[in-house]
Amino acid sequence: MDRVRQLTLNTKWISTVASIWIQCTSGSLYTFSIYSSTLKTTQHYDQSTLDTVSVFKDIGANSGILSGLLYTYATKDHHCPHQQQRRRWTRFLGPWVVHMTGAIQCFAGYFLMWASVVGLIPRPPVPVMCLFMLLAAHAMTFFNTADVVTSVRNFPSYSGTAVGIMKGFLGLSGAILIQVYQTIFNNNPTSYLLMLAILPTVNPLLLMWFVRIYDKNEGDVKNLNSYSLTALIVAAYLMVIIILENIFTLPGLVRFFVFVVLLFLLVSPLYFAIREQERDFGRISGTSFCEGEQITADPHQMDARKIIARQDPTGYQCLPSSLGEEMDTNDERASQWSENLNLLQAMCTVDFWILFLAMACGMGSGLATVNNISQIGGSFGYSSFETNSLVSLWSIWNFLGRFGAGYVSDYILHVRGWARPLFMVITLATMSIGHLVIASGLRGALYAGSILVGVCYGSQWSLMPTIASEIYGVGHLGTIFNTITIASPVGSYIFSVRVVGYIYDREASGEGNTCIGTHCFMLSFLIMASATLLGSLAALGLFFRTKRFYNEVILRRLLHSARE
Repeated sequence: MDRVRQLTLNTKWISTVASIWIQCTSGSLYTFSIYSSTLKTTQHYDQSTLDTVSVFKDIGANSGILSGLLYTYATKDHHCPHQQQRRRWTRFLGPWVVHMTGAIQCFAGYFLMWASVVGLIPRPPVPVMCLFMLLAAHAMTFFNTADVVTSVRNFPSYSGTAVGIMKGFLGLSGAILIQVYQTIFNNNPTSYLLMLAILPTVNPLLLMWFVRIYDKNEGDVKNLNSYSLTALIVAAYLMVIIILENIFTLPGLVRFFVFVVLLFLLVSPLYFAIREQERDFGRISGTSFCEGEQITADPHQMDARKIIARQDPTGYQCLPSSLGEEMDTNDERASQWSENLNLLQAMCTVDFWILFLAMACGMGSGLATVNNISQIGGSFGYSSFETNSLVSLWSIWNFLGRFGAGYVSDYILHVRGWARPLFMVITLATMSIGHLVIASGLRGALYAGSILVGVCYGSQWSLMPTIASEIYGVGHLGTIFNTITIASPVGSYIFSVRVVGYIYDREASGEGNTCIGTHCFMLSFLIMASATLLGSLAALGLFFRTKRFYNEVILRRLLHSARE
């Protein structure tokens, strides 16, 4: 009975399910528009002041260095197994510490905002309200870091797929929270603020004990594919709901039924986790690639072997033990795999700043697009219904990019052996085309362009952490990828304020300082297309710099992981 209980709760599959559920409630900052008007009226803000509060939301959501440092310390024993100087009590730390810290910040930030709105506390000065918003948004970095990095640690050979799943559900979380809001709170923004103080806080506190790091290479990737399929179904379901809500007014009973179906879809990953645990229990004796032992039927692992075999004419039908020893002791690059660069060491490399530049161009121009999409639609002659639909569907395109880039890059890496930075080159070049499509101002161009930009923008959120984990190791991944993420608000400020805002104000005329016509944003999107192309060229440089590293180290890592 104890063995069954251990099999049920203490596996990487249960950890993945818990992380997915935490991610589903972690994207509250994507729903700022729901309660922004209430915040504006109750606190007597003008639009400029409300935008200032919103800026601190973006700063908090993209400043995850503290969460990365905390995660590194809380999980230090996992990648420093020979360190004996730590106190005994620190051995009980883990990702749960990061989740708890985020939960405390989330509750503090949103509860104090709700208390201000309902008059429970005196109306705070604007800097204090900015602090409340900063705390609430900063909490997301703790949830995201704990879930993403733990998934990478648990699935090192399929880190792209794992990151894509986590980032994908985070991208869908805004739409999921809105469904909770519309079903339970009947479109009451004040109650929604209280919900944001409770639900994204209680959910991680209940689930954080199951999010753990498992070094054992148990199971196969088919179960990850089941999680991926669930994510796609949830995204498609939410897209249909969003479209229907923009066309019809759904009765209360229908909305409740829609919500129950959504909950059922979100619970379904637990079934796949339990199924995989039963399979693991059946092959508890372990697997090996050598003759006389059971060989797993995972096609991706077999593909990794074929890739290595093509590089060495002798092949590895049965990997000799001497090769494993050589890989561990004599191969200089393989030895770097066991080392984990810290933030300062990573910042001293050219690859770090190439990633930073590429992310500033890609994420920055993507944020500038979505932040101004309503004004763009108005200038191009789109109706408010059309622009609202574009805003609602952006989260779906964002999800497809987050999930798709991770999954596809993993698949191609295993099957073809292509270095992952190549996909960053492709997605940034495609984003540049999306900007050019929007700049054309043709009828329907905003639809096509927003899809291209949205998908490629989301792709960077899964590609960048995965590439960072492969280049710098997982020991300090939380700190490194969160530092690179700072490129997002930096790029957003440059493109939104210094490019889009400046050019729009220069072109604007007439009442309300508005601008109508394709000329309002054409030059801005041409500039962003050029910048994104620059990011693509930077990523191309990273591809050539790391191509040999991927061929000599990453593919061997896949084989090494498959053998365990």
